[in-house]
Amino acid sequence: MALAELLPADPDRLLAAAAVAVGYVGLCGGTALGRLRKRAPATPAGMAAAGDVTVAFASQTGLAEQLAARTLAFVAASGATVRLVPLAALDRAALERGGRLLLVLSTTGEGDAPDAAAGFARRVLGGTADLSRLRYGLLALGDRDYRHFCAFGLAVAQWLDRNGAHPIFPPMTVDDGDPEALARWQTALAAAGLGEDAAAPDWTEEPPFGTWRLAERRPLNPDDAEHPAFHLAFVAEDGAAEWQAGDLARIRIPGEPECHRDYSIASIPAEGRLTLLVRLARRPDGTVGRGSGWLAEGLADGGTVRLQIRRNPGFHAPAGDPPLVLIGSGTGLAGLRAHLAARAACGIGGAWLLFGERRRAADWFHREDIEGWIRSGVIDRLDLAFSRDQAERVYVQHRLRAAAADLVRRIDEGAAILVCGSAAGMAPAVHAVLEDALGRDRLERLAEAGRYRRDVY
Repeated sequence: MALAELLPADPDRLLAAAAVAVGYVGLCGGTALGRLRKRAPATPAGMAAAGDVTVAFASQTGLAEQLAARTLAFVAASGATVRLVPLAALDRAALERGGRLLLVLSTTGEGDAPDAAAGFARRVLGGTADLSRLRYGLLALGDRDYRHFCAFGLAVAQWLDRNGAHPIFPPMTVDDGDPEALARWQTALAAAGLGEDAAAPDWTEEPPFGTWRLAERRPLNPDDAEHPAFHLAFVAEDGAAEWQAGDLARIRIPGEPECHRDYSIASIPAEGRLTLLVRLARRPDGTVGRGSGWLAEGLADGGTVRLQIRRNPGFHAPAGDPPLVLIGSGTGLAGLRAHLAARAACGIGGAWLLFGERRRAADWFHREDIEGWIRSGVIDRLDLAFSRDQAERVYVQHRLRAAAADLVRRIDEGAAILVCGSAAGMAPAVHAVLEDALGRDRLERLAEAGRYRRDVY
């Protein structure tokens, strides 16, 4: 659901009073958090009792959920009883019961709610409520590189204010995980009596960047000079590294100024290498993209990169290893390949892969792997869409629509849907087909249950 139309004409006006004194305040670590979760387990849908605090999150990649969990631990240290719930667990009736609510909300795409919160956005933000008994604090996560910065979080704040809720402190925004902004959130919580204002471990700490050596780089479509794609394999120089299917590799790109790029990891640790699928991007003037250009052409054979593994729980496989419907195009095959490799390593079948590219002869990436997984039973159905192989353009959404009956059957039997690839064309087109086949309400419930997950870029 696009939310730009719900924003005030000047979003900065909403944040004008958000300048709270900066001070780094720490938070309890993982062991303490585990104890806190035992004392204050998640509860059924609904707000906490009077005097308690509910922390709700809406997360696409997992960062908002992580920060919400750390917020819970921070607040619990003050002696409050705290509950952690996904935003989708709340409805207007629960909000009208009042109490204290802390929200950590991500925005995805161009101002959209995270997938698991799309149902909340549609059901709740379009209506009215009596929120006079509700006090709230809100942390909106976003990226200023996108036009509608923090649009979902700001739209929720505006809806809360319009319906009579009382802000504990003005809504706050965070640009790309900015540590100073997160410190202001901690300081504001402590000033409101919702946390221990004392030194503790830094809760913004991220995994370190390690040194990785380029062990292999080969073209995946050597006959397609216009849209070259490359398989890159890296080995860690700093010892063994761990990740799981769905996670991302953040690579520092040298230059002045230095920047980084995130890529879907296409392998699992058991394969002995961290592999990527990177397409060489070209700008309209013919120059190459900074990240893809360096990885495809600038990085010397055997050269090293600084790489950080970033957890992406929003694209991990659902618990219980259900059958999967894997949908992707182009370099989006990377994230899907990792899930297939993980299932192969565990001897799990029941995967349906829908993959699209330009030409079958030139652009069928990882064909040998895919055909091997078909023979072993990991993949039990394969649908390919090579758009330039016929006069009429055929894409993955067309293959999915033609197989809607099988889609419904698999979902009825407990399958989950994972989509990886372009946010500009493929992902919304696939989403539209899924809505047509399953119904909007059911698709939203699947997202809320973690059975519809996307890694789109």
